[in-house]
Amino acid sequence: MDHLSSRFSVSSLESLTFLDHDHDRCNGDHDGNGNDVGSLGPDESTSPQSPSPRLVHQSCRTRIYRCEDEGIKVPLGEEQPPQSQVDRLRHEQTVSRHLPSSCRGREVLDIRPLDGHPVALYFKWANGSNVTEWIRARERAAVPGAASFPSARRNCRESDAIDGGLLHFGHGENGTNRPLDVSTNIVPPSSRTRDDLNERLRAAMAIAKTLSDFHEAGVYHNSLTSDHVVLDTVEGDYVATFIDLSVATIITNDVSAKEGDQGHAAAFNQQTKQEDLKCLGVVLNRLFHGFDDHASGRLANGSTKASTAGGTETTYAKDERRKRNKQVETNEDLPIYLGSLISSLTLAGSNTENPDSTASTASYYESAKDVYLDLKTMIENPSRCYRATDLDEYMMESRLKVNADLFNGRQVQMSLLMHSLQSYPGTGKSTLASQIKKPLLDRDGFFIEGKFHQTACPDTVLSTALNNFFGSLIENGSILSERLTSLRWRIHDAIGSGNSLLMDAMPNLRKLMAEETSTTQTSSDRSHAMPCTSHRLKFMFCNLIGAIPCKVNPLVLFLDDLQWADEITLDVMQMIFNDPEVNHFLLLGAYRDDEVSPSHPLTKTLNDIKRHGTHAVTISIGPLEKECVNTLVSEALHLPPSLSRPLSNVIHAKTGGIILFLLRFLKSLNDEGLLWFSLSSRRWEFDLKKIRIKQISPDVVQHMTLNMTRLDKGMQVGLRTAACLGSNFNAVMLQKAKEVDEYDMDLFLGTCEEDGYLIRIDGSMQFAWAHDQVQQAAYELIPSDKRESFHLLLGSRLLMKSSSDELSNMLFCVVDNMNRGIKLIVSDDQKVELASLNLRAAETAMSFSAFHSASRYLMTGLSLLQHDPWEKNYSLTLRLYNAVSEALYVTGDFSRLTSLVEKPLQFARCFEDKLNIYYYLVRSYAASGQLEEGIATCFRVLAQLGEVVPSTTNLEFLHSETARMKEMMDGLSDDQLLSLPVVTNASKMAVLHFLNHLLCQTYFVKPELFPILSFHMIDLSIKYGVCNFTPFAIAVYGAFLVGAMSDNEGGYRMGRVAMELMKRMNAIEIIPRLYIIIYSMINIWKEPFQASLNKHLEAFDIGAHRGDMEFAISCLFHYVNVSIYGCGVNFETLINYIQSYAKRAVKCRQHVLGTYLIAAHQLAFDFMGVEENAYSLYFTGMTEDSCFDTASRNNQVSVCRYICQKRKHVAFWTGDMDVAAEVYELSKMFPLGSNVKILSDLIATFIDGLIAFYFARKQRSDEAKWRAIGESVLATLEKWEEGSTWNFRNKRFLLEAELNFLKGDHQMTMHCYTESIKAAHAHRFYHEEGLAYEKAATFLLHESDHNRALDYFLNAKKCYEAWGAHALIVRIDMAIAVLLPLCADT
Repeated sequence: MDHLSSRFSVSSLESLTFLDHDHDRCNGDHDGNGNDVGSLGPDESTSPQSPSPRLVHQSCRTRIYRCEDEGIKVPLGEEQPPQSQVDRLRHEQTVSRHLPSSCRGREVLDIRPLDGHPVALYFKWANGSNVTEWIRARERAAVPGAASFPSARRNCRESDAIDGGLLHFGHGENGTNRPLDVSTNIVPPSSRTRDDLNERLRAAMAIAKTLSDFHEAGVYHNSLTSDHVVLDTVEGDYVATFIDLSVATIITNDVSAKEGDQGHAAAFNQQTKQEDLKCLGVVLNRLFHGFDDHASGRLANGSTKASTAGGTETTYAKDERRKRNKQVETNEDLPIYLGSLISSLTLAGSNTENPDSTASTASYYESAKDVYLDLKTMIENPSRCYRATDLDEYMMESRLKVNADLFNGRQVQMSLLMHSLQSYPGTGKSTLASQIKKPLLDRDGFFIEGKFHQTACPDTVLSTALNNFFGSLIENGSILSERLTSLRWRIHDAIGSGNSLLMDAMPNLRKLMAEETSTTQTSSDRSHAMPCTSHRLKFMFCNLIGAIPCKVNPLVLFLDDLQWADEITLDVMQMIFNDPEVNHFLLLGAYRDDEVSPSHPLTKTLNDIKRHGTHAVTISIGPLEKECVNTLVSEALHLPPSLSRPLSNVIHAKTGGIILFLLRFLKSLNDEGLLWFSLSSRRWEFDLKKIRIKQISPDVVQHMTLNMTRLDKGMQVGLRTAACLGSNFNAVMLQKAKEVDEYDMDLFLGTCEEDGYLIRIDGSMQFAWAHDQVQQAAYELIPSDKRESFHLLLGSRLLMKSSSDELSNMLFCVVDNMNRGIKLIVSDDQKVELASLNLRAAETAMSFSAFHSASRYLMTGLSLLQHDPWEKNYSLTLRLYNAVSEALYVTGDFSRLTSLVEKPLQFARCFEDKLNIYYYLVRSYAASGQLEEGIATCFRVLAQLGEVVPSTTNLEFLHSETARMKEMMDGLSDDQLLSLPVVTNASKMAVLHFLNHLLCQTYFVKPELFPILSFHMIDLSIKYGVCNFTPFAIAVYGAFLVGAMSDNEGGYRMGRVAMELMKRMNAIEIIPRLYIIIYSMINIWKEPFQASLNKHLEAFDIGAHRGDMEFAISCLFHYVNVSIYGCGVNFETLINYIQSYAKRAVKCRQHVLGTYLIAAHQLAFDFMGVEENAYSLYFTGMTEDSCFDTASRNNQVSVCRYICQKRKHVAFWTGDMDVAAEVYELSKMFPLGSNVKILSDLIATFIDGLIAFYFARKQRSDEAKWRAIGESVLATLEKWEEGSTWNFRNKRFLLEAELNFLKGDHQMTMHCYTESIKAAHAHRFYHEEGLAYEKAATFLLHESDHNRALDYFLNAKKCYEAWGAHALIVRIDMAIAVLLPLCADT
């Protein structure tokens, strides 16, 4: 590099800012004594043709010159400079060459002589501004009227430097630099903008990054100051270059050194690194505080000594050493996060100098890389790191305030939050789920949340959550009126008007819908109304929830702690997912999987939901990982992550990462003085050594309980009392529960709220426990052997101090507490009083539809009446049994109900007192499928009521009764029937009710009694007056007329009378059963099949709203039945509805109807060509064969008959005629006993005729038998056509075509096929149009008319495609494939 020397010339000099280790500066061409140093001396001149180096810096030891992009460092002295100066230059070259290219340090090019100087160091010039200049530029830019200066300059010129006031010259006192003050208007850090602070943070990151790179390369700078760091920008980001490497240290790992020497070297290296970190802290302190002399000199409790390789202290270090022991506050104008970072650097290594310090050395930085990462965190998370600037009252008092809703380490789970949750207690499930609330509300969505509790009534959670939601809608004025109006209409369509079941349970729903308050019903009143069952409750909740969301207003329902959920809620969850009409809805469920076993009801529900095709995602919310815990601790203490990591690692190890546990542990550390806020350093500090050895319970509840025992006595008493008041309570209740002088309630509530035990709800006097584990910890303060007495005392105290109105508001709390001390009650009077309270609580719960809770209260009340209750407390005992019968029936606990009713049926004083018990007993038999037992019980009750009803019949008796009834009804006009009075005789009213139950159950088990019972009900109604079930009996009579006597007009008339009578009596609750009879058994003989479809769906909605789930599900079956057998609705459209309806039937325990719908589901699969077992979708391991065998063994004739019809139907349509014939013979074993037919029975008869004519053409030995069957069916269809040409004309023509085909009348055959096709098309029976085309094609094929046969097959295929019957299409395609070559030949 000899060519470099020839480039320098002394003809012109540039004054450019540069600095050297000795900290001297030039702003002109003078030395420190005022002598001209603007050019080299005569002996220093170089070639005049070369560029002239410019002197830019001079100190007592060196001079710095610059020429273009290179600089020269020349030691001062005589001809031969001191060896120490030469050694410095050579050392700097060594360090520079040691550093990798990625390290931004001074790049030394060479060491060689320079015109008269025996040695000079040549280096690459570093562009930019040093930190001192950079700070001054920003300060000037922030002062109004001051000249601006760029934040980072590349090629500064003399005028820029001087005018900008950035250069200073000469020596001040004691050899220090004397700053040239360019402005006395310094902007304090607290007044700076966020953008300015971000700019300084970016510069600080660059400095820390370079120092980290140095240390990674094994180099310690040893003299880092703001003048030794040059800042520049590269592609918009700051970079920092370190200059003056003359005293830097290169670390070597000499493995050959002795062990003692290695230890000494390691200690020296650690100390040197700590000095670098302290110097970094000083630089950052200056960077953020600027040139406020007081602020920039605030370095707490530590020396700024920076040792050099030669043992010399820097000038800056000498200046700062005078401040070593000053106790001053630091960084009060900076965010605490940033202030903690800087103070931790400036105090680095102080603990090693003061081993007795209580603070842990782990709270200081050990690497520059950690500093860089923490600064980066501050830039990336400004809301978190800038949050705290001023000290609040908690910090001033060294009290830790932790936000219980801290959201850490859940980013991955949050991305999956649109599904579901599971976890351990205290891991932050609720906090995670709540994160979806704000973005949902921003999208105009709805958020409903409910939480189950271990000790509270679980069946009130869903209704309470919905009630609170509706209340918030009423109070929230920001909800647009259009949205509320739309919501009201959707709810009205879903649940109807006057739905007292839901309105009573949710008063805010009543307010939202603007409906009047209903009159409360007694148990006796309810027994004569439409039955309220758990199925009705579930369906109503499902309908209500499904009505809330829409496309523009999606809904999220969050249910927490599902491990304690009740059966109704779990079933509602499943029903919602099974309902294809519920859209824009997301259910979030959180539960503790360590409390949910494989046999748990929740597990079964979740498995059923997944098995039925619902897409569910399980998110395991386990304990937080170490880094997430560190983030939480960092946020809580406003400490950079590197400084909080030692503490968070210990906390994670002790708490297992459970959020609730670690938050309480942090609080306990603060309470015990192991974690405190230091006012001098303005940061949180901790005694890590003592925290490590601190022993804690591995259980969060035990840990919190132990901490609570350290509170004063009054606080402990208050916590024990509050823990027994439930998951939430109000201050009035707490006041009544305490003794006068036990504790100061206001102080107690304030302290609990401050310590995070309780949460005040919306600023009211209502409080809730922060977590059920906190409540459990408080409850553990009560000794286990004294808990029963404590509960009894508390409940009794509340009872005695409350007025009647107040007791209504806290009734559940009073009764729950007294029940838990029930063993301690010995007085009979007290037991009777508590039994009465349990009855009152149960009736209140039932008014809220909380029947599970009601049954528990009622069973407890009954257990209190042990000594002759029927003699001593008859009225109370009877009321308890009546109420518990209803509650057990509604909840579906039929086995317990059956065993429980024995006593009231035995000890009730009169039969009238037994009627209510019998009523629910009969209902339970019907709901559980025990129809024989239900029928027998009805007959016994009717006999007790003095009503003689035949339990058997024969054909002669049926004919005589039919003739008598027809004569009587024909003699009464419509007006006479419609003007019959309403029954007033209570006994006859009861008779009609039980006859109604009997009528409904005999249809499936004893169909021969079906018409007889309807005759009996009509007789009673004409004689004593009508009731709400009379229209149903009249309709059944009408169905018998058309089905058994072919009196279509008479039956149609009875149907009209029944409908009109129902309307006059406003008996809306019987619409489902009435519509089934009229639209499935009467009108099908006269009106188009298609007309009944919407009527069945309408009846289903009404039945579900009114609680008549048995007939509501039956309406769904008839809708499917008519769609498949009568109307040929597209299977691809229909199948999803069939599956949904079948699921509802199974869930509602409607076993017979469920089997019908599952069979229909399998039929759809068969026609669609889907090779899947539909039965296994509902019952594991079930097949159609096993279902048929079970029904046959149980004598379920109707089920066997329906499966036979399904099999025959599929076999015929798919061309398996031998199987069709076999099933035809099998179906004779299951006759239709009542002669009341539904549509599938009619179509089965039609198919029988087609099967018969097919086999009659086969010329077998049984041809005559089959022909007779076919002709009989044809005659039947001719009669049916007289009543309804629309429904039966195409079918009759098709049978005639088959008969003529058999006869050989080819012309008439083709004519009948054509007429059948026309009629089917005109009446929209497209499936039967396809059948007629296929039959005609078969005939044409027989006639060898291949071209026409092909056309007819193609038309049949089109019809089957519209039907979605892909299995039939495959068969037609095979016929077409055979025909195509034949047609080509012709």
